[in-house]
Amino acid sequence: MNANDGARRIASMAFACVFGIGATDAAHAQDIPGYPRAAEALDLREVALLPRYCNYTQMFREKVPGGNDSAVINGWYAQLGPTFNHMHHYCLGLMKNNRAMFLARDHVVRQFYLGAAIVEFDYVIDRAPADFILLPEIITKKGEALIQLGKGPVAVLEFLRAIDLKNDYWPPYAYLSDYYKETGEMAKARESLENGLAHSPDAKALQRRLSELESAPTRRSTKR
Repeated sequence: MNANDGARRIASMAFACVFGIGATDAAHAQDIPGYPRAAEALDLREVALLPRYCNYTQMFREKVPGGNDSAVINGWYAQLGPTFNHMHHYCLGLMKNNRAMFLARDHVVRQFYLGAAIVEFDYVIDRAPADFILLPEIITKKGEALIQLGKGPVAVLEFLRAIDLKNDYWPPYAYLSDYYKETGEMAKARESLENGLAHSPDAKALQRRLSELESAPTRRSTKR
């Protein structure tokens, strides 16, 4: 186990404690029937669901066929800058998030992988400059995972942080609105959508949500 793996495991165990998963449960929580025990094994079925650039990041390039193409690797460094050196953590975070959302068969496993995904996201967030082009996306993904863990108020702060970094990036507005709608704060849900559309007027997902929000009172009054 290298230093990064050790740090990642310690951080994952810390999340297990925070979210009420015992040490023994956390040690076995990675078991997904039909898949390698560790996401780091990079099962190609899981890798296929990731952004294409993941194949050329550290760790992935050594295991994914075609990933060690130096010309393509250099091309991604040219596009994303030095932070591309850390992006294998984001890719692992996406894999662990996918395990939580699509493969986990019980609550303990799901909670474990959501926490583990946040550890990976934070690794990149802590090292990326504020102008890193993918930083708003990564922060938003962290917010999504926090929502799934029942940490809505903390997730809101992450969504707002993503918006501050890039106010025309529409996904955090959508997730903010979904959260406020779920908690019954309809005025805030509407405000989030309107703010998003002010900066990204062509975002279909925001338009759809606002339309649904506007039609909800009509449907309720029809039932009366």
